[in-house]
Amino acid sequence: MVIWFIGISGAGKTTLGKRLQQHFDAAHKKSFLIDGNAARAFFNNDLGYSKEDRIANVKRITFAAHVLSQSDVVTIVCCISPFESLRALARKNIRDYNEIYLERSVAEAKKDDVQQMYQNNLGKTEIVGIDLEFEAPKQSDLVIRTDEETEDESFEKVLAYLQKKYPEQIP
Repeated sequence: MVIWFIGISGAGKTTLGKRLQQHFDAAHKKSFLIDGNAARAFFNNDLGYSKEDRIANVKRITFAAHVLSQSDVVTIVCCISPFESLRALARKNIRDYNEIYLERSVAEAKKDDVQQMYQNNLGKTEIVGIDLEFEAPKQSDLVIRTDEETEDESFEKVLAYLQKKYPEQIP
């Protein structure tokens, strides 16, 4: 099973992904979290933030998620994943792919900017939602408006979705 959080920077992908991983850890369920930034760091930041480099990064992550899921590891992916064609590729090639779209406005994300991504990179690199389009997802399994609810409310929606779809597997 792969739970893939998508959305712009600052939408809450890593926050909810880490909470979900903690939930699985507490239930002694084997899981692994792949974060887009961690994937970049693993490869010594050899990719930039152009459309082509973003595509290459998402393809790397898709393959890693596929391999982990084939090994029966619950895989949690936290990655902007701005292009519908790559989300379709993941959906086609990963069994039990679950796409969770964390919808948030750029204006709200810029206000919080916890990782200072907008503050540090505006005008320096291509930012999804500003310089590069975040293509609206066509087939998300769950959509959560993270700027309209608390982190706890968002997490409860994720857990409820997974428990309904996988009642025997999700505690």
